[in-house]
Amino acid sequence: MRLVEIKKLVAGTADPAFALDATGIVAAWNSAAEGLFGFGEPDAVGKTCSEVVGGIDECGRECSRDCTVQHKVRVRQPLKSYDIQIRGNGRPQWVNVSVMIVEGTRSTDGYSIHIVRPADMHKRFELLVRDFVLNETDLPEVHVNQLMAAKRTPTNYTELSKRETEILRHLARGENSTRIAENLFISRTTVNNHVQHILKKLGAHNRLEAVRRAEQAGLV
Repeated sequence: MRLVEIKKLVAGTADPAFALDATGIVAAWNSAAEGLFGFGEPDAVGKTCSEVVGGIDECGRECSRDCTVQHKVRVRQPLKSYDIQIRGNGRPQWVNVSVMIVEGTRSTDGYSIHIVRPADMHKRFELLVRDFVLNETDLPEVHVNQLMAAKRTPTNYTELSKRETEILRHLARGENSTRIAENLFISRTTVNNHVQHILKKLGAHNRLEAVRRAEQAGLV
């Protein structure tokens, strides 16, 4: 599909919608998106998705150019819709985003069309119920963790290797690199290298943040 056709498709969508090229740059932007995000088409086109959306998911992970959504798009892997909090016109609000992957005119080309729908009231109620269950009931911790796991967040799409998941579980138990190395019969340097990969994949600044995000997304 050519870019001109992509633009027509986005413009003809009543919901806020935009298209990104293969590098994550905004290539099309409709009037409904302008009303939601506060950016006109001239200001949005040519910028990265993270610059105009500025979202943060339920696990606290911020939009970035190398996010898990863009990774899935680059490898042409279909995505389920996900929830994200944006700052539409200066105020935070929850939205649900559906993504459609469209092939370009060349094999190296490709676009993703993102359709955004309001989800603020539903999401706030969902989070309120989770907080109540966590704080006011006596459910076993394992059941609470399953309930609290975010099911519609970009962090769900993070692909961790078997070893990375294993190390994350040890981190969640409070073990340091030396202890993990002893338990897994690998070097401390190898553990630290895996930890750095984990931090990057989860967009986390430290080990505690990585564990928290992984637990919230149900990855461990």
